[in-house]
Amino acid sequence: MKNQLRTLLIICILILNSSCATKFSTSELRNNFTKEQIVDLQKITEFFKSQICENENSDFKTCFSEMLPDLLEYGWQPILDNVDFEKQKELYNSISKSTFEEIWVFGKATYPETGLELKSVGSKYNGKYQKFLTELGKSNNELKEYADRVIGAGDFESSLILQSRIYKNPTDFDLDNPNVQLLITVHYLSQNDQEKRTDKWESE
Repeated sequence: MKNQLRTLLIICILILNSSCATKFSTSELRNNFTKEQIVDLQKITEFFKSQICENENSDFKTCFSEMLPDLLEYGWQPILDNVDFEKQKELYNSISKSTFEEIWVFGKATYPETGLELKSVGSKYNGKYQKFLTELGKSNNELKEYADRVIGAGDFESSLILQSRIYKNPTDFDLDNPNVQLLITVHYLSQNDQEKRTDKWESE
């Protein structure tokens, strides 16, 4: 009897895991990333959710909606206050190098007043993530404008534009949609990285 219960429990866990993976997968994700990379992208999104949620049982939409008014008022400060950068670096180490390098690339940030040259994360030009954003923009003008800015600048803009657009155009930013959740996650994790990383730039 115990063995039967144990087997049943394992089956239930596998079904739940499978349904979660299926729920996160979208045609746009499948068109641009491998299965292994999609698992990493889900892990990245879940990490962000865990950092911004006061209640671990809350969903992404609830947590981000609660944070949105503060993002509008204080810029990215709520992200800096809530996302632990040491844990974020641990997250980087827990995903494959290929996934990281399809999203981000390191460049040099120079601070003339101090002479400091630090590593700064930016958007990987023509990487799978940029291609993913481009595909999202084909059916959504708001997401097209966002994608164009990221690709054109090679950076995740640090102004209030994204949170303002989410607030003004909630139907274009469906917070239940895994694509939108990933876009938001990468955007704000990138800002957190840019603000907190202190690694010195070393020429290769």
